[in-house]
Amino acid sequence: MTSARMRTLIAIVVALAGLVAGSSVGAPRAAAASNAVPNYEVKLNLTSAALDASNGPSSAVRSTLGLGSSSTGSTYEYFDTGSLALNGEGWSVRLRHEQSEDLDLNYKRRFAVIGGNIDGALTTANKAGFDKSDDNYDAQVDWTYDKQTLSFANKKDSSSAGLSGTSLPSASDAVDLVVDKIPGKLEDTRSKNWGKDTLKGSRAHGPVTSRNWKGTWHGTKVDVEVLPVRAASGSGTERIVEFSFKADALAEATALRAAAITELDAKGWLLKSGVLKTSLILDRY
Repeated sequence: MTSARMRTLIAIVVALAGLVAGSSVGAPRAAAASNAVPNYEVKLNLTSAALDASNGPSSAVRSTLGLGSSSTGSTYEYFDTGSLALNGEGWSVRLRHEQSEDLDLNYKRRFAVIGGNIDGALTTANKAGFDKSDDNYDAQVDWTYDKQTLSFANKKDSSSAGLSGTSLPSASDAVDLVVDKIPGKLEDTRSKNWGKDTLKGSRAHGPVTSRNWKGTWHGTKVDVEVLPVRAASGSGTERIVEFSFKADALAEATALRAAAITELDAKGWLLKSGVLKTSLILDRY
């Protein structure tokens, strides 16, 4: 091989090496999206001792928690199959009608928080496609007396025209509505159209109708919900009483939660266990 041909061959090899390096090592890579930043909602259940004869918060509870004397009503139901296929994948789908408001649709994906490791749950969610870059979902840590759960909620609305009070659409219309508004992450959860096909085969679990009292406690907006649900025996009802508030940061949620537990326990109103309303309604209706 002549020296000229050798020089040409070397030049070609060097050029190809540069192209390979430029397309891999030196090429800019898309940075992975960071974990979502959640807010916090503390939910503590109260005993029946917190209610008066009309099954609303007693005057002592209203005074302690800064609640107004009037309440608003809301009716809601969840949609899932008889075998709870959506719930099995961590999803819940709720349709709610609050008094004098449009219909509220909530598509929520839940991730377990194990041993208080919120960062770990956020990383797990990130790997499932729920990260800081997706502004279609609101990230929140739900914190009951004995459990934390990370959730990502996609909220939509629809006109309530023609519906009086807090009534909901007919069963078939309600299914059509939640199917029509389904977000992409739910639609393709396990495979293309899995979520939509599953939701089409779902039924309403409910409805239930609650009353809500709003107020201000320790400078924070709070809510007390009284929800009658079908008893576990299938006969009669039991009332779930939930005191809740939101905080933007973990430190604030921690301090307020500790104060709430101390005050409610001292009054004899604190139920020292968490009640998961979604699971309760899915199981009993």
